[in-house]
Amino acid sequence: MDKAQLIAQLVAYAPPDEREQSYRRRMLALCEAEQPFARKSFVPGHFTASAIVLAPERDAVLLIFHRKLELWLQPGGHVDPSDPTILATAEREVLEEVGISGPDLGDRGILDLDIHPIPSFGSEPAHEHFDVRFLFLARSREFEKTDEVVAARWVSLADVQNVTRDASVLRAVAKVQASS
Repeated sequence: MDKAQLIAQLVAYAPPDEREQSYRRRMLALCEAEQPFARKSFVPGHFTASAIVLAPERDAVLLIFHRKLELWLQPGGHVDPSDPTILATAEREVLEEVGISGPDLGDRGILDLDIHPIPSFGSEPAHEHFDVRFLFLARSREFEKTDEVVAARWVSLADVQNVTRDASVLRAVAKVQASS
């Protein structure tokens, strides 16, 4: 993983409010840790990447049902050691979870930053995910739910608040709507 590139992206990103400014400060501090991308780094946590995937018409977002958290969320997940960049992690996760390859990157680089708690599960203690989110535009509405997800579906932007209660997803979708 190219840590220097992630630091440059974080520095270039202009958080719109104090919450995201705080997330960015914490992410930059995490970049100084010995293994900020390792899935087994639990104190305070590790980086993840995800994507808000818009339909070609820009009127719907692709959400997946997250099994452990029991929420409708954007595709995303952990950094693999072979991922060259955090953006590559988001692209790989979209491919692995909904079978979409090579989506177009939105026009803004990082769309959103979020740090959220992950409860203990099995042998993993409670920790935080430091999630870097990108905007992707799907080339078609075709997708293939893979074995990694329970369910996936397109949700109209106007209906997202009726499908998920996750504040960070709602915030990211609001950013997309404001920029349209």
